[in-house]
Amino acid sequence: MASQTDASHDLSSADCVVKLTQRFAATRRLTLDLAATLSDADASAQSMPDASPAKWHLAHTTWFFETFVLRDHVPGYALFDARYPFLFNSYYEAEGPRHARPNRGLLTRPSLDDVRVWRAHVDAAVQSAIPDLPRAALALVELGIHHEQQHQELLLTDVKHLFAQNPLGPAVWEKCAIANEVAQISAVSPPPAAPNSIRWVKGREGVVSIGHAGGDFAFDCELPRFSALLTPHALASRPVTNGEWQQFIADGGYHSASLWLSDGWAWVQDADVNAPAYWHEGRHFTLAGWRDIDPAAPVTHISFYEADAFASWAGARLPTEVEWEAAAAALDPASGDQLDSARAVQPEPAPAPATDIGLQQMFGSVWEWTGSAYRPYPGFRAAPGAVGEYNGKFMSGQFVLRGGSVATPRGHVRASYRNFFYPHQRWQFTGVRLAKDL
Repeated sequence: MASQTDASHDLSSADCVVKLTQRFAATRRLTLDLAATLSDADASAQSMPDASPAKWHLAHTTWFFETFVLRDHVPGYALFDARYPFLFNSYYEAEGPRHARPNRGLLTRPSLDDVRVWRAHVDAAVQSAIPDLPRAALALVELGIHHEQQHQELLLTDVKHLFAQNPLGPAVWEKCAIANEVAQISAVSPPPAAPNSIRWVKGREGVVSIGHAGGDFAFDCELPRFSALLTPHALASRPVTNGEWQQFIADGGYHSASLWLSDGWAWVQDADVNAPAYWHEGRHFTLAGWRDIDPAAPVTHISFYEADAFASWAGARLPTEVEWEAAAAALDPASGDQLDSARAVQPEPAPAPATDIGLQQMFGSVWEWTGSAYRPYPGFRAAPGAVGEYNGKFMSGQFVLRGGSVATPRGHVRASYRNFFYPHQRWQFTGVRLAKDL
């Protein structure tokens, strides 16, 4: 998960060191808060190879700071437990052998409490070391913060997938006041209103600059900034809704081969897919348990294959990532429904606002599939060392998503941010916004 910042982003200034220390503490605390109501069993189970146990997320993010900051930049630091790097390295080949990803759910030891003790030890060591760290190590602390924010979202979606396998359909935060409040509000709310009709918003044309402009943090896959040509096009004013997806289903969308890419059609048949993930008989599983489907809310948990088929059915297409970024560049990336605290987790995306002006929900709500392959920008160079492995080596066979979701920590995404998944994956909060040529 390599990063790059420009010279104006001086992390070594006294003010930046203080802010970095505060951000480190807040990020580490939020991860613990998200897992606070989980039992050791909840946090140790793994529901599928793509997902990881919550305990593993807590441990892996700790391994990152201990390895790349403390081990490499604090003289005399001794590892808390020399066995942990093998257990909690993800896929950094330069860091040596590791426990197989599909078997992370077999790690009943160390316990959740043991991992919390390790986290506390590493947190204290990092906070004590920050004032004396060289600039390169401070950049790794900042990188580790953004890395942990990604794992906060993964923790939420992985736990959701795990709980969805339980026939009891438990709420992830069943004992939290916020979950009870959400349930009570849902019980007395009037029927949801119909969403605003999709409007087409004309996109930018001509040569545009794409990629991170510098001045603050960015992952290396957002660089270097380059010029691209946009032809006349338009973007839908909001993401596709559950109600529109229900129309797609009713019209035989999952049974019409002509709408699907060849690989997508094979996936639909092989996996017997006939609706978005977590849908069942007019209800869907959320972080607050089973709920009625809100037809006005953005559809989520769809694959790239499904998004592309829906676009074909609707007489449209998926936006390119250049079109999406050019449209989002002038918008506030901290807007919309995103993760603010463990007590304010939204169980599902909310409908678009009633106002009908411009592009809505570009940030937050759902990650939006684009039609762009996840490939390097012209002139891309992976960062040196082990941290350079995170992005570059995965630039094959995946597609780009933009914008963040209800599970993305607020302040983490920006217009140039590139998320990426394989075309069949849909356990994340993934949705779609349509585009068309003009």
